[in-house]
Amino acid sequence: MHAPISNAEAELIRHCKTGNLRHQEILYKQYYGYAMGISLRYSINRDDTLEAVNDAFIKIFNMLHTYDAERPFKAWIRRIIVNTAIDRRRKDLKFQLHTTIDDAVQVSFTDTTIASLNAKNILELLDKLPPLQRAIFNLYEIDGYNHDEIAVLLSVPASSCRVYLSRAKEKLRKLLTAEA
Repeated sequence: MHAPISNAEAELIRHCKTGNLRHQEILYKQYYGYAMGISLRYSINRDDTLEAVNDAFIKIFNMLHTYDAERPFKAWIRRIIVNTAIDRRRKDLKFQLHTTIDDAVQVSFTDTTIASLNAKNILELLDKLPPLQRAIFNLYEIDGYNHDEIAVLLSVPASSCRVYLSRAKEKLRKLLTAEA
């Protein structure tokens, strides 16, 4: 079960719904870092990330009237941020080659390799993935979308999502092995 939003957060949201710019600025500043962290995983560079974050906040403020206070606010804005970042990348991703494979090779590596990684190392490894593989890996492994949802978001077949996820994992394994 999720924790209900605090009274202060509910009050902030209420003021934002009325179009109060000062409170919208407070909300923006409060969730800016969170939004950047999410958007960075789907953007090519910092400029794209900033544009996606700003677009997401415009959507958040425009759609705030649809927010259900019974649900976690952070999860609600997270979905908007992810969808906005994906929308911005969709036109680039649709030009990626779409192929299918039946099997992915499993490669193992030691737990010490993973234990020695920090967040910066992981983000650097993810940046080495092709854009479509990185997007699918992030959506599936980090943001918890299923293959059917990813297929709709990226306008690719669900079977291709599975293939790209397998390829992303394989490439990450190879990169991890190379760094070990």
